[in-house]
Amino acid sequence: MLTGRRYLLAFTPEQEEFAELIGDACRVVWNTALEQRRTYRQRGVFIGYVEQARQMAEAKKDFPWLAEAPSHTLQQTLRDLEKACKTHGTFKVHWRSKRKSAPRFRFPDPKHLTVERISRRWGRVRLPKLGWVRFRWTRPLGGELRNATVLKDGGRWYISFCVEDGLVESTPNGGPPVGVDRGVKVAVATSDGWMRDRRFITPGEAARLKRLQQQLARRRKGSNRRAATKAKIGMLNARIRNRRTDFVAWTADRLTRSHELVIVEDLKVTNMTASAKGTREAPGSRVRQKAGLNRAILAKGWGGLLTTLEHKARYNGSRIVRVPAAYTSQRCSACGRVDAKSRESQAVFVCTSCTYTGNADVNAAKNILAAGLAVTGRGDLAVGRSVKRQPPEAEAA
Repeated sequence: MLTGRRYLLAFTPEQEEFAELIGDACRVVWNTALEQRRTYRQRGVFIGYVEQARQMAEAKKDFPWLAEAPSHTLQQTLRDLEKACKTHGTFKVHWRSKRKSAPRFRFPDPKHLTVERISRRWGRVRLPKLGWVRFRWTRPLGGELRNATVLKDGGRWYISFCVEDGLVESTPNGGPPVGVDRGVKVAVATSDGWMRDRRFITPGEAARLKRLQQQLARRRKGSNRRAATKAKIGMLNARIRNRRTDFVAWTADRLTRSHELVIVEDLKVTNMTASAKGTREAPGSRVRQKAGLNRAILAKGWGGLLTTLEHKARYNGSRIVRVPAAYTSQRCSACGRVDAKSRESQAVFVCTSCTYTGNADVNAAKNILAAGLAVTGRGDLAVGRSVKRQPPEAEAA
């Protein structure tokens, strides 16, 4: 299976400056090629990767700074753009902003990459036109190198290797099925009562982040002080993201190791976190409250948890099933009655029909588990067994 390995780079000042140049060149190629594709589409004609790559090779004669970047990174940028246009549509692909998009570029050919370990804590990689670059050896590559991506995150440069680890998907681990509910108060709650949460930002960091954002609002655009303040905010946000990534990876690994079937709600997180401001003709209501809910959802890493679950499941002998999310938080897991009044608060569920009382998130997880078992045919998951959704009815005597 293909997997990723990410390491912290130790660029020299000259290498860092050149890496910024490569990132800028890839960004310009992306934006120019996207504008060209949109213009051609408006005229009713099509232009693809082959023609754009030919025109880019000719453009290097007129723009020497474009020729300084490795050719493979620029060509890979055009390939990524073509894939994005085919997947999402030419007019739905986003521009790459210098202010919002961090520099990144990929070396697609492993023949141009050489990785060596030079000490217990350090390794080095030879990159085209950048030469030998040291990186922190925090874990072995563990497979055959396929490609490498250099990116900047939180003021630091990293390299991500895509490797073929030589492993195959694990056989079912035989653990009991479990339903997983994602929440804003408690990040993860399961049907067996296990709950997992973590604070990703300390009170001191929250106060410092607020001060830095206030400073940023007062800085003049384009000034060095504004750039320095943005760098401090980026480093602080990167620390928060790293904690969230660690939390998601640990939680997903435990769930997939302990359970053969993990059932989650099929939530459209992108749609759920859209702004409620509306338009000038039809303005939205309670915009600030919705913005606060959006931040809470994104802070818990709902989307990242599902992605990591699907990745870990291949290695740990588990299976991920998505079920509709409708009424899972309003249905009683004991009697099945659906009533919004049963959920008295964020954490308490008291059924208005029967005497069931419990944690609201755990109750929702139990409903998710029941829905998932119904979809998978009451747990008929073993290899070679019936593929019917429901077990066959017993024949009459």
